[in-house]
Amino acid sequence: MNRMSLLCAAGGMSIGRLAWVPRALAPIAVMLALTCVGQLPLRAADSPTTRLARLDAIRRARVWEPSNVTAANIKQGPSGTFAFAPGATVRCDYVPHQHGKGSTRKFDCALPSGRRVKVRYGSDNGEVYAQVAATRLLWALGFGATRMYPVTVVCRGCSPNPFKDPAPSDRSAPPVRFDPATIEVKADGQTIETKPDQGWSWQELDLVDEAAGGASRRERDALTLLAVLIQHSSNKAINQRVLCLDEPACTQTRMIIVDAGKTFGRANLLNDDAKAAVNFNEWSATSIWKDGRGCVGNLPPSLSGTLAYPRIGEEGRALLAGLLNQLSDRQIQDLFEVARFTTRDPHSSIADWVAAFKAKRAEIASRRCSGT
Repeated sequence: MNRMSLLCAAGGMSIGRLAWVPRALAPIAVMLALTCVGQLPLRAADSPTTRLARLDAIRRARVWEPSNVTAANIKQGPSGTFAFAPGATVRCDYVPHQHGKGSTRKFDCALPSGRRVKVRYGSDNGEVYAQVAATRLLWALGFGATRMYPVTVVCRGCSPNPFKDPAPSDRSAPPVRFDPATIEVKADGQTIETKPDQGWSWQELDLVDEAAGGASRRERDALTLLAVLIQHSSNKAINQRVLCLDEPACTQTRMIIVDAGKTFGRANLLNDDAKAAVNFNEWSATSIWKDGRGCVGNLPPSLSGTLAYPRIGEEGRALLAGLLNQLSDRQIQDLFEVARFTTRDPHSSIADWVAAFKAKRAEIASRRCSGT
Protein backbone atom coordinates (compact mmCIF):
# COMPACT_ATOMS: atom_id res chain seq x y z
CA MET A 1 0.00 0.00 0.00
CA ASN A 2 1.50 3.41 -1.01
CA ARG A 3 1.55 6.57 1.07
CA MET A 4 -1.71 7.90 -0.38
CA SER A 5 -3.43 4.59 0.32
CA LEU A 6 -2.22 4.71 3.91
CA LEU A 7 -3.50 8.28 4.25
CA CYS A 8 -6.90 7.34 2.88
CA ALA A 9 -7.17 4.25 5.07
CA ALA A 10 -6.08 6.13 8.18
CA GLY A 11 -8.45 9.01 7.57
CA GLY A 12 -11.38 6.87 6.51
CA MET A 13 -11.95 9.37 3.71
CA SER A 14 -14.87 8.59 1.41
CA ILE A 15 -17.50 10.42 -0.55
CA GLY A 16 -20.13 9.37 1.96
CA ARG A 17 -18.33 11.15 4.79
CA LEU A 18 -17.93 14.49 3.07
CA ALA A 19 -21.23 15.78 4.47
CA TRP A 20 -19.63 16.26 7.88
CA VAL A 21 -16.60 18.24 6.72
CA PRO A 22 -16.55 21.89 7.92
CA ARG A 23 -17.53 24.43 5.25
CA ALA A 24 -14.05 25.95 4.95
CA LEU A 25 -12.42 22.55 4.31
CA ALA A 26 -15.03 21.16 1.91
CA PRO A 27 -13.13 21.88 -1.37
CA ILE A 28 -9.94 20.23 -0.04
CA ALA A 29 -11.93 17.26 1.23
CA VAL A 30 -13.61 16.80 -2.15
CA MET A 31 -10.23 16.61 -3.92
CA LEU A 32 -8.89 14.14 -1.36
CA ALA A 33 -12.01 11.99 -1.61
CA LEU A 34 -11.78 11.88 -5.40
CA THR A 35 -8.18 10.71 -5.09
CA CYS A 36 -9.03 8.16 -2.41
CA VAL A 37 -11.72 6.55 -4.60
CA GLY A 38 -8.92 5.14 -6.73
CA GLN A 39 -6.65 4.20 -3.80
CA LEU A 40 -8.76 1.95 -1.59
CA PRO A 41 -10.35 -1.40 -2.40
CA LEU A 42 -14.10 -1.02 -2.90
CA ARG A 43 -16.90 -3.40 -2.11
CA ALA A 44 -19.14 -4.39 -4.98
CA ALA A 45 -21.87 -2.09 -3.65
CA ASP A 46 -19.47 0.87 -3.59
CA SER A 47 -19.21 1.48 -7.31
CA PRO A 48 -16.85 4.42 -7.77
CA THR A 49 -18.87 5.49 -10.79
CA THR A 50 -22.05 5.68 -8.75
CA ARG A 51 -20.44 7.53 -5.87
CA LEU A 52 -18.56 9.91 -8.11
CA ALA A 53 -21.68 10.52 -10.19
CA ARG A 54 -23.60 11.54 -7.09
CA LEU A 55 -20.80 13.80 -5.87
CA ASP A 56 -20.51 15.38 -9.30
CA ALA A 57 -24.29 15.89 -9.41
CA ILE A 58 -24.16 17.70 -6.07
CA ARG A 59 -21.20 19.83 -7.16
CA ARG A 60 -23.19 21.05 -10.18
CA ALA A 61 -26.60 21.23 -8.53
CA ARG A 62 -28.87 24.24 -8.61
CA VAL A 63 -31.15 25.01 -5.66
CA TRP A 64 -32.89 28.11 -7.01
CA GLU A 65 -33.97 29.53 -10.35
CA PRO A 66 -35.23 33.09 -10.88
CA SER A 67 -39.02 33.18 -11.05
CA ASN A 68 -41.78 35.72 -11.50
CA VAL A 69 -42.77 35.82 -7.84
CA THR A 70 -45.46 38.48 -8.25
CA ALA A 71 -47.23 36.39 -10.91
CA ALA A 72 -47.29 33.13 -8.91
CA ASN A 73 -50.84 31.91 -8.37
CA ILE A 74 -50.32 30.38 -4.95
CA LYS A 75 -53.94 29.32 -4.61
CA GLN A 76 -53.89 27.25 -7.81
CA GLY A 77 -50.30 26.10 -7.32
CA PRO A 78 -47.97 24.57 -9.91
CA SER A 79 -49.62 23.78 -13.23
CA GLY A 80 -48.85 20.87 -15.50
CA THR A 81 -49.80 17.22 -15.83
CA PHE A 82 -51.74 15.85 -12.87
CA ALA A 83 -52.35 19.26 -11.30
CA PHE A 84 -55.50 19.41 -9.18
CA ALA A 85 -57.67 22.40 -8.33
CA PRO A 86 -57.94 23.27 -4.62
CA GLY A 87 -60.62 21.14 -2.98
CA ALA A 88 -61.16 18.93 -6.04
CA THR A 89 -62.63 15.47 -5.52
CA VAL A 90 -60.21 12.87 -6.88
CA ARG A 91 -61.19 9.24 -7.41
CA CYS A 92 -58.56 6.52 -7.37
CA ASP A 93 -57.90 2.83 -6.69
CA TYR A 94 -55.91 1.71 -3.67
CA VAL A 95 -52.41 0.32 -4.33
CA PRO A 96 -50.85 -1.69 -1.47
CA HIS A 97 -47.41 -0.30 -0.68
CA GLN A 98 -45.09 -0.41 2.31
CA HIS A 99 -44.15 3.12 3.35
CA GLY A 100 -41.30 2.30 5.71
CA LYS A 101 -40.97 3.30 9.36
CA GLY A 102 -42.58 6.74 9.20
CA SER A 103 -45.64 7.49 11.28
CA THR A 104 -47.39 9.87 8.88
CA ARG A 105 -50.70 8.49 7.59
CA LYS A 106 -50.45 7.97 3.86
CA PHE A 107 -51.17 5.45 1.11
CA ASP A 108 -50.62 4.97 -2.61
CA CYS A 109 -53.47 5.26 -5.06
CA ALA A 110 -53.80 4.86 -8.83
CA LEU A 111 -55.63 7.54 -10.79
CA PRO A 112 -57.94 6.56 -13.68
CA SER A 113 -55.04 7.37 -16.02
CA GLY A 114 -52.91 4.75 -14.25
CA ARG A 115 -50.62 7.35 -12.64
CA ARG A 116 -49.71 6.35 -9.11
CA VAL A 117 -49.75 9.10 -6.45
CA LYS A 118 -49.17 9.36 -2.73
CA VAL A 119 -52.08 10.45 -0.56
CA ARG A 120 -51.75 11.91 2.93
CA TYR A 121 -54.89 12.06 5.04
CA GLY A 122 -56.37 12.78 8.46
CA SER A 123 -57.78 15.98 9.94
CA ASP A 124 -55.33 15.73 12.86
CA ASN A 125 -52.34 15.00 10.60
CA GLY A 126 -50.36 18.23 10.54
CA GLU A 127 -48.55 17.28 7.34
CA VAL A 128 -51.81 17.47 5.37
CA TYR A 129 -51.74 21.22 5.90
CA ALA A 130 -48.05 22.09 6.33
CA GLN A 131 -46.88 20.36 3.14
CA VAL A 132 -49.16 22.47 0.98
CA ALA A 133 -48.06 25.80 2.42
CA ALA A 134 -44.34 24.95 2.55
CA THR A 135 -44.08 23.56 -0.98
CA ARG A 136 -46.10 26.41 -2.50
CA LEU A 137 -43.91 28.99 -0.83
CA LEU A 138 -40.76 27.20 -2.08
CA TRP A 139 -42.23 26.99 -5.57
CA ALA A 140 -43.37 30.63 -5.70
CA LEU A 141 -39.91 31.87 -4.69
CA GLY A 142 -38.05 29.65 -7.18
CA PHE A 143 -36.83 26.81 -4.95
CA GLY A 144 -37.37 23.13 -5.76
CA ALA A 145 -40.04 21.02 -4.08
CA THR A 146 -42.57 18.31 -4.79
CA ARG A 147 -46.05 19.37 -5.88
CA MET A 148 -48.72 19.10 -3.21
CA TYR A 149 -52.44 19.54 -3.89
CA PRO A 150 -55.16 19.92 -1.21
CA VAL A 151 -58.05 17.72 -2.28
CA THR A 152 -60.72 15.27 -1.22
CA VAL A 153 -59.87 11.68 -2.16
CA VAL A 154 -62.45 8.98 -2.84
CA CYS A 155 -60.62 5.66 -2.75
CA ARG A 156 -61.91 2.34 -4.03
CA GLY A 157 -60.34 -0.62 -2.24
CA CYS A 158 -59.18 1.38 0.78
CA SER A 159 -59.84 0.48 4.38
CA PRO A 160 -60.96 3.41 6.55
CA ASN A 161 -57.35 3.74 7.76
CA PRO A 162 -55.09 2.24 5.08
CA PHE A 163 -51.84 3.27 6.78
CA LYS A 164 -52.74 1.22 9.86
CA ASP A 165 -54.72 -1.44 7.97
CA PRO A 166 -53.00 -1.80 4.57
CA ALA A 167 -54.95 -4.85 3.42
CA PRO A 168 -57.12 -4.00 0.38
CA SER A 169 -60.85 -4.04 1.02
CA ASP A 170 -63.42 -5.78 -1.14
CA ARG A 171 -63.68 -3.84 -4.40
CA SER A 172 -67.43 -4.22 -4.24
CA ALA A 173 -67.51 -2.26 -0.97
CA PRO A 174 -68.37 1.44 -1.07
CA PRO A 175 -65.34 3.67 -1.65
CA VAL A 176 -63.85 5.50 1.33
CA ARG A 177 -63.78 9.29 1.41
CA PHE A 178 -60.72 11.11 2.83
CA ASP A 179 -61.21 14.79 3.59
CA PRO A 180 -58.95 16.64 4.18
CA ALA A 181 -56.28 14.97 2.09
CA THR A 182 -53.38 15.88 -0.15
CA ILE A 183 -51.99 14.35 -3.31
CA GLU A 184 -48.25 14.46 -3.89
CA VAL A 185 -46.95 14.65 -7.44
CA LYS A 186 -43.22 14.01 -7.67
CA ALA A 187 -40.97 16.63 -9.19
CA ASP A 188 -39.67 15.97 -12.68
CA GLY A 189 -36.30 14.26 -12.85
CA GLN A 190 -34.52 11.05 -11.89
CA THR A 191 -33.32 10.61 -8.32
CA ILE A 192 -29.55 10.27 -7.93
CA GLU A 193 -28.49 8.10 -5.01
CA THR A 194 -26.15 5.26 -4.06
CA LYS A 195 -28.75 3.59 -1.83
CA PRO A 196 -32.53 3.82 -1.47
CA ASP A 197 -33.83 6.99 0.17
CA GLN A 198 -30.35 8.47 0.53
CA GLY A 199 -31.44 12.04 -0.05
CA TRP A 200 -29.00 14.78 0.90
CA SER A 201 -28.00 16.26 4.22
CA TRP A 202 -27.89 20.00 4.67
CA GLN A 203 -24.14 19.80 5.28
CA GLU A 204 -23.80 18.57 1.70
CA LEU A 205 -24.84 21.98 0.43
CA ASP A 206 -21.24 22.95 1.22
CA LEU A 207 -20.09 20.60 -1.55
CA VAL A 208 -21.93 22.55 -4.26
CA ASP A 209 -19.42 24.38 -6.45
CA GLU A 210 -20.48 27.56 -8.21
CA ALA A 211 -17.43 27.33 -10.48
CA ALA A 212 -18.75 23.96 -11.72
CA GLY A 213 -22.16 25.44 -12.52
CA GLY A 214 -23.73 24.79 -9.13
CA ALA A 215 -25.68 27.15 -6.91
CA SER A 216 -23.88 30.14 -5.44
CA ARG A 217 -23.35 30.56 -1.72
CA ARG A 218 -26.01 33.27 -1.60
CA GLU A 219 -28.60 30.93 -3.20
CA ARG A 220 -27.77 28.12 -0.78
CA ASP A 221 -27.91 30.48 2.19
CA ALA A 222 -31.26 31.84 0.97
CA LEU A 223 -32.68 28.30 0.88
CA THR A 224 -31.28 27.59 4.33
CA LEU A 225 -32.78 30.77 5.75
CA LEU A 226 -36.12 29.86 4.17
CA ALA A 227 -35.91 26.54 6.04
CA VAL A 228 -35.52 28.59 9.22
CA LEU A 229 -38.51 30.79 8.32
CA ILE A 230 -40.84 27.82 7.86
CA GLN A 231 -39.20 25.94 10.78
CA HIS A 232 -38.34 22.83 8.72
CA SER A 233 -38.06 20.54 11.73
CA SER A 234 -37.82 17.13 10.04
CA ASN A 235 -34.81 18.02 7.89
CA LYS A 236 -33.23 14.55 7.77
CA ALA A 237 -31.54 13.55 4.54
CA ILE A 238 -34.42 11.36 3.32
CA ASN A 239 -36.63 14.46 3.09
CA GLN A 240 -34.45 16.02 0.37
CA ARG A 241 -33.49 14.67 -3.09
CA VAL A 242 -30.80 15.17 -5.72
CA LEU A 243 -32.40 15.06 -9.18
CA CYS A 244 -31.08 14.66 -12.70
CA LEU A 245 -33.28 16.78 -14.95
CA ASP A 246 -32.05 15.66 -18.38
CA GLU A 247 -31.28 11.95 -18.22
CA PRO A 248 -29.18 10.27 -19.55
CA ALA A 249 -26.79 13.18 -20.17
CA CYS A 250 -27.49 14.59 -16.70
CA THR A 251 -25.95 17.96 -17.40
CA GLN A 252 -28.59 19.64 -15.20
CA THR A 253 -29.04 18.62 -11.57
CA ARG A 254 -31.08 20.08 -8.75
CA MET A 255 -31.31 19.65 -4.99
CA ILE A 256 -34.90 19.93 -3.76
CA ILE A 257 -37.03 19.41 -0.66
CA VAL A 258 -39.50 16.54 -1.02
CA ASP A 259 -41.02 16.43 2.48
CA ALA A 260 -41.68 19.63 4.40
CA GLY A 261 -44.48 18.27 6.56
CA LYS A 262 -43.14 19.43 9.90
CA THR A 263 -43.25 23.15 9.24
CA PHE A 264 -45.07 26.32 10.36
CA GLY A 265 -44.72 25.35 14.01
CA ARG A 266 -41.54 25.19 16.06
CA ALA A 267 -38.76 22.75 15.25
CA ASN A 268 -38.13 20.37 18.13
CA LEU A 269 -36.00 17.40 19.11
CA LEU A 270 -38.57 14.68 18.39
CA ASN A 271 -40.40 16.39 15.49
CA ASP A 272 -43.57 16.30 17.55
CA ASP A 273 -46.42 16.89 15.10
CA ALA A 274 -48.52 18.95 17.50
CA LYS A 275 -45.72 21.50 17.98
CA ALA A 276 -43.89 21.30 14.65
CA ALA A 277 -46.72 21.22 12.09
CA VAL A 278 -49.03 24.25 11.75
CA ASN A 279 -49.11 25.56 15.29
CA PHE A 280 -49.67 29.30 15.29
CA ASN A 281 -48.62 29.95 18.87
CA GLU A 282 -45.34 28.07 18.41
CA TRP A 283 -44.54 29.54 14.98
CA SER A 284 -45.45 33.15 15.73
CA ALA A 285 -43.40 33.12 18.95
CA THR A 286 -40.26 31.74 17.26
CA SER A 287 -37.90 34.46 16.08
CA ILE A 288 -35.93 34.17 12.84
CA TRP A 289 -32.59 34.81 14.53
CA LYS A 290 -31.12 32.88 17.42
CA ASP A 291 -29.63 35.99 19.02
CA GLY A 292 -30.21 39.72 19.08
CA ARG A 293 -27.14 40.28 16.92
CA GLY A 294 -25.49 38.27 14.17
CA CYS A 295 -27.07 35.96 11.65
CA VAL A 296 -27.44 32.51 13.16
CA GLY A 297 -30.83 31.15 12.17
CA ASN A 298 -33.11 30.09 15.00
CA LEU A 299 -33.78 26.50 13.97
CA PRO A 300 -33.49 24.11 16.95
CA PRO A 301 -32.08 20.63 16.24
CA SER A 302 -34.03 17.41 15.89
CA LEU A 303 -32.65 13.94 16.62
CA SER A 304 -32.98 12.85 13.00
CA GLY A 305 -32.12 16.20 11.44
CA THR A 306 -29.10 17.51 9.57
CA LEU A 307 -29.65 21.26 10.04
CA ALA A 308 -29.60 23.30 13.22
CA TYR A 309 -28.80 26.94 14.00
CA PRO A 310 -27.25 27.66 10.58
CA ARG A 311 -25.05 30.70 9.99
CA ILE A 312 -26.36 32.87 7.15
CA GLY A 313 -24.31 35.19 4.96
CA GLU A 314 -25.39 38.69 4.01
CA GLU A 315 -25.89 37.94 0.31
CA GLY A 316 -28.18 35.00 1.09
CA ARG A 317 -30.17 37.03 3.59
CA ALA A 318 -30.58 39.83 1.06
CA LEU A 319 -31.65 37.44 -1.69
CA LEU A 320 -34.38 35.85 0.41
CA ALA A 321 -35.52 39.23 1.75
CA GLY A 322 -35.89 40.50 -1.81
CA LEU A 323 -37.91 37.46 -2.86
CA LEU A 324 -40.21 37.62 0.17
CA ASN A 325 -40.82 41.32 -0.34
CA GLN A 326 -42.28 40.58 -3.78
CA LEU A 327 -45.15 38.61 -2.25
CA SER A 328 -48.39 40.55 -2.05
CA ASP A 329 -50.79 40.43 0.88
CA ARG A 330 -53.18 38.51 -1.38
CA GLN A 331 -50.55 35.85 -2.13
CA ILE A 332 -49.68 35.44 1.54
CA GLN A 333 -53.36 35.13 2.41
CA ASP A 334 -53.84 32.54 -0.34
CA LEU A 335 -50.89 30.57 1.03
CA PHE A 336 -52.60 29.94 4.35
CA GLU A 337 -56.13 29.65 2.97
CA VAL A 338 -55.33 27.02 0.34
CA ALA A 339 -53.44 25.00 2.94
CA ARG A 340 -56.53 25.09 5.22
CA PHE A 341 -54.63 26.33 8.26
CA THR A 342 -57.75 27.34 10.15
CA THR A 343 -59.02 23.76 9.90
CA ARG A 344 -55.84 22.56 11.58
CA ASP A 345 -55.68 25.45 14.08
CA PRO A 346 -59.18 26.97 14.46
CA HIS A 347 -58.10 29.30 17.27
CA SER A 348 -56.04 31.44 14.88
CA SER A 349 -57.38 33.32 11.87
CA ILE A 350 -55.87 33.68 8.42
CA ALA A 351 -55.24 37.32 9.32
CA ASP A 352 -53.19 36.13 12.32
CA TRP A 353 -51.03 33.94 10.09
CA VAL A 354 -50.54 36.71 7.54
CA ALA A 355 -49.47 39.17 10.25
CA ALA A 356 -47.00 36.64 11.69
CA PHE A 357 -45.54 35.94 8.24
CA LYS A 358 -45.06 39.65 7.55
CA ALA A 359 -43.40 40.12 10.94
CA LYS A 360 -40.91 37.35 10.14
CA ARG A 361 -40.30 38.84 6.70
CA ALA A 362 -39.50 42.14 8.40
CA GLU A 363 -37.06 40.38 10.75
CA ILE A 364 -35.15 39.06 7.75
CA ALA A 365 -35.23 42.39 5.92
CA SER A 366 -33.99 44.43 8.88
CA ARG A 367 -30.98 42.29 9.85
CA ARG A 368 -27.50 42.77 8.42
CA CYS A 369 -25.11 39.85 8.30
CA SER A 370 -21.85 41.50 7.35
CA GLY A 371 -18.90 39.69 8.89
CA THR A 372 -20.83 36.49 9.63
